[in-house]
Amino acid sequence: MFGKTTKLLVAAALVTGMGTSAMAKKVYKWKLATTWGPTLSPFIDAPKNLAKIVEEMSDGRLIIRVDAANKHKSPLGVLDMVKGGQYEMAHTASYYWKGKDINLLPFTTMPFGMTAPEQYSWFYYGGGMELMEKAYKRHRILSYPGGNSGNQMGGWFRKEINSLDDLKGLKMRIPGFAGEVLAKLGVQVTNIAPGELYTALERGTIDSLEWVSPSMDIKMGFHKIAPYYYTGWHEPATELQYLVNQKALKKLPKDLQEILIIAMRVTAYDMYIQNYHMNATAWEEMKKEYPNIKVKTLPKSVMDAMKKANKELRAEMSEKSPELKEILNSQDAYLKRVRAWTEMSDYLYLKDNL
Repeated sequence: MFGKTTKLLVAAALVTGMGTSAMAKKVYKWKLATTWGPTLSPFIDAPKNLAKIVEEMSDGRLIIRVDAANKHKSPLGVLDMVKGGQYEMAHTASYYWKGKDINLLPFTTMPFGMTAPEQYSWFYYGGGMELMEKAYKRHRILSYPGGNSGNQMGGWFRKEINSLDDLKGLKMRIPGFAGEVLAKLGVQVTNIAPGELYTALERGTIDSLEWVSPSMDIKMGFHKIAPYYYTGWHEPATELQYLVNQKALKKLPKDLQEILIIAMRVTAYDMYIQNYHMNATAWEEMKKEYPNIKVKTLPKSVMDAMKKANKELRAEMSEKSPELKEILNSQDAYLKRVRAWTEMSDYLYLKDNL
């Protein structure tokens, strides 16, 4: 009758309600490293909220110190820090580890893949959690969904894209697998540090860039320079991840383990809805201040070419890794299963009511 999450919540509440009289109040102190800076909302908010919830639910028995990237100085080193035990936890994204372990790539998002609700459904009811546990096991780490940005925008462009020819030689900042797709079509892909992006776009060092979506783009000011804002295709459901050291988790009492797992799930969903609200608010402000922003969708010829390149690259990667092939096949099969309902419930509703 009750789902697994409900049972865990009830169990944790009962255990926590016993108070310190039922068990010795031993305090466990953990450290969590983030890939994000201290002001990068809503990404940084998820682990901060996690620490608050865990401390309250555990009656102060589990304290988590959150260290942003400016403190530990290694934003893309958090996987190794958790693996090595310097930190018990991290908050990051799996596609950053493509160079270390290609099998971790799909647990964030894939071009032309699932939307956030579809992907959450795959994680918790379609076998995704089991595949993620298998992939991270060799790193002695457990991974849990850590918050979703939803469908990210395709980027800011100084010039309109009307054909494939407009992509050839285009200088664009776009990282990860999407960058490989565009590079295959002639785009000069580059990766520039976040603090240098505005200047690079303003001075013409790059012609376009992808960042996130209105909630985070507005702080960067790209809309003041590039008037064309293209819709997304590359990151339809960017899921962040909590990484947890396996040994550290096992050392916690069972009730604290359950509290931590519940808190991760709650804060992940909260980040998703927080970001949705922030996107709506930021876009409202952008449109008001810069009414000449043009929201565009890439032409069908370009989209078809990107889908073809994406398919070819996925096939090449899958040949090299049977485990990656298993994960991608699982996602593809689940997408095929749920997309019909997404179309019925969301697409047709929006189509008839916009």
